[in-house]
Amino acid sequence: MSDKSTGKRMFDWFGSRYPIKEMMEYADHKTVPHDRHFLWYFFGGMGLFFFIVQVMTGLFLLLYYRPTAEAAFESVHFIESKAYFGWLIRNVHAWSANLMILSLFVHLFSNWFLKAYRKPRELTWVTGVLLLFISMGFGFSGYLLPWNKLSFFATKVGTEMAASVPFIGEFILVFLRGGEDVTGATLTRFFGFHVAVLPMITAVLLVVHVYFVQAQGMSMPIGAKKGREIKFFGMS
Repeated sequence: MSDKSTGKRMFDWFGSRYPIKEMMEYADHKTVPHDRHFLWYFFGGMGLFFFIVQVMTGLFLLLYYRPTAEAAFESVHFIESKAYFGWLIRNVHAWSANLMILSLFVHLFSNWFLKAYRKPRELTWVTGVLLLFISMGFGFSGYLLPWNKLSFFATKVGTEMAASVPFIGEFILVFLRGGEDVTGATLTRFFGFHVAVLPMITAVLLVVHVYFVQAQGMSMPIGAKKGREIKFFGMS
């Protein structure tokens, strides 16, 4: 089989599931959930809402946080004790992170049990699973940033678990820690992951995921009848 014919078949497979014209018209596209399972269609949007809360509160925390071993703990203490409403914003940031991951887990399992991953929505499912993994990466990298004893030892245990991966475990451990041990280099590295690398990947995957949903609409359970129509942003 030639590379040309293989490439054409892949292009036709993608085009049949994700037509570009429909993607460009996603703003007016209506999704069609089933009334009986209507509740489960909200958890993806809830995860998106909590992500936006994370971004907004995280930008405020960036104004005061200093990602060094000498200053990280003191900067967090300043945010909680002296910055105006700093204690509130930090707690909103922490709780919205937990609620975001919870919402995405519910969203994942509801899609699994309702079989929303079936043809032609395979890539919608894949991008959604990747977004869940990245959200967990946000939680893991952000846990170290207060630089207290609890976060230090939790990161130490978490990275040691990564070292148990066959063949490449040691490489992963050194890559995550920036060395053999959890040090200030680990803190700086996790800060870079948390505020730069993971947000960029998330932004790309989120746009692709939402485009896929809008191009095809939401999946209906097998055997269910057509229910009410709703737009992605708001009711109709």
